Amino acid sequence: MTDNARIVASPGREVAGSVRVPGDKSISHRALILGALAEGETLIRGFLSGEDCISTLKALRQLGATIDDSDPDCIRVQGVGLNGLRAPAGPLDLGNSGTGMRLLAGVLAGQAFESELTGDESLRSRPMERVATPLGRMGARIISSGGYPPLHIKGSALKPLYYESPVASAQVKSALLLAGLYADGTTRVEEPGITRDHTERMLQAFGVNVMIGDKAAEVSGPARLQATEIAVPGDFSSAAFALAAGCLSATGPVEITGVGINPTRTGFLEILKLMGAGIAITDVGTAGSEPVATLTVNSAVLKGAEIPPELVPLAIDELPLVFALAACAEGETRVTGAKELRHKESDRIAIMATGLSNLGIEVDERSDGLVVKGGRLRGGTVNSAGDHRVAMAFSVAAMTANDTIEILDTINVATSFPGFVPLMQSLGLQLAEG
Repeated sequence: MTDNARIVASPGREVAGSVRVPGDKSISHRALILGALAEGETLIRGFLSGEDCISTLKALRQLGATIDDSDPDCIRVQGVGLNGLRAPAGPLDLGNSGTGMRLLAGVLAGQAFESELTGDESLRSRPMERVATPLGRMGARIISSGGYPPLHIKGSALKPLYYESPVASAQVKSALLLAGLYADGTTRVEEPGITRDHTERMLQAFGVNVMIGDKAAEVSGPARLQATEIAVPGDFSSAAFALAAGCLSATGPVEITGVGINPTRTGFLEILKLMGAGIAITDVGTAGSEPVATLTVNSAVLKGAEIPPELVPLAIDELPLVFALAACAEGETRVTGAKELRHKESDRIAIMATGLSNLGIEVDERSDGLVVKGGRLRGGTVNSAGDHRVAMAFSVAAMTANDTIEILDTINVATSFPGFVPLMQSLGLQLAEG
């Protein structure tokens, strides 16, 4: 795709089939990082070869890790051990990956060298003070541009930290747990809500003793990581788009196989149920330390709903899609407690509100969410502001629109869901890339 990439989405109501979505992005990032810090060779199967994860891979190579990705079905990471990373020759460019930047900040805080983390224009507009401040309390010196990237990190011998996070953020928690691997003592992070626990699960797979609580996690350092084999399940956040398409227009079952169903990630399923959808969960098993299953959905008449705030952090990446589905539902949908959406790849609250309004949907924008009155989308043009999840959400919602919807600035769809358009076309969606 080019810098002016777009997706043209046309109405269509014949969706059915079985698909498998690409590997989980969050887990792929963590597998690379922990594999690089381990002793021995780590094998990663099901790795997501999206641009975000490739940015993390390239950064780890600059830091001295040997990573063989010649076989896309099995990435081989030769770990250098906890203290084996070396000073990079230049800045580490994380592209559009906020996950890569925040997690690597935790690792680099414990190094005996200086480093710099930077990224594209979108990433340089995302706040990093929420990570930099607690890492500074552990002893690292992090200089930013008013709280935004680039981050200049001077690592040090770290002190353990007891941290009560003001925000529920898996990235903040993970950065501190990774830094805690280098500290002499126990680092504990407590949060106001439940967040993804992929880091904790994977640390255990690498042989690290981790305490996992309801809204807390702790790790004791210094720790040693032993190489292992990681099986990356299908990304639930990617599967959500196929599920949504099935809810709106399935003429037969829509089935997604091998999907990760970690309970800290599946709030979207509960939201779909509240809106009247029926989801069947079968073939439940495990991929490494993560639960997986087959998800099947049929067409449903969606109803507006008030989304409980406790589901918001469990569906944070799927909320743009929730807003899009709300526009297609009968009645009013209300989402609150989602202020975190203003600090993603875009201000997802504002961008979704503007896009839906442009397509004829009545929207009340709040500081921490949206109230969406369902109706019928008209055709038109929306700008995704370079946000992959916004672009994909409008691509699905267009199925029930009156006319074609053109979605602009879609190049970053490849960062999290390479092959999105052809996969959705295989189910019957009328999408074209321009």
